Amino acid sequence: MRIRRQAFEQKISKEVEKMVNESRFSMTRDFIQHGDVSVFVHCICVAYMSCVITRVLNIRVNLSALIVGALLHDYFLYDWHDGELCRKVHGFTHPFKACKNAKEDFELSYLEENIIKRHMFPLVPVPPRYREAWVVCLADKICATEETLMGHCKGRKMEFAKELLDKNSIFEED
Repeated sequence: MRIRRQAFEQKISKEVEKMVNESRFSMTRDFIQHGDVSVFVHCICVAYMSCVITRVLNIRVNLSALIVGALLHDYFLYDWHDGELCRKVHGFTHPFKACKNAKEDFELSYLEENIIKRHMFPLVPVPPRYREAWVVCLADKICATEETLMGHCKGRKMEFAKELLDKNSIFEED
């Protein structure tokens, strides 16, 4: 059964709201990922693109784990553009820092951990083990390419990410 766009948008929205209210996830707004795109927006775009890929290719997945893993895949919580020497290997090391941070703030399943740790394949040479991790790995490459070449995500996923960014500001006022 193909998941409807409205259904996966609602699931992503609920998960983002929960993460913003219960963890350090809102800090990702303060760090740039690619181009002018924050880590917050990038992760939402990756979650959205992951859902689109599973929908278009009719791939059966654990949707909740897919969304959580996609939202936390870059949960490294630092500015990797700051010029520090250790940031030169960011591409190789950040999946493990992201997973460590995510485990401090959330109870992760093995599947969610695999999504986070393996999303940089083949730069990190151990391949993903699960369909969900392969999908997030691909979605991350698509979004990173768009953001690097165009400075932003394209289409509905960017509109959706901006909506959640605006909502996030409301969450913080509570």
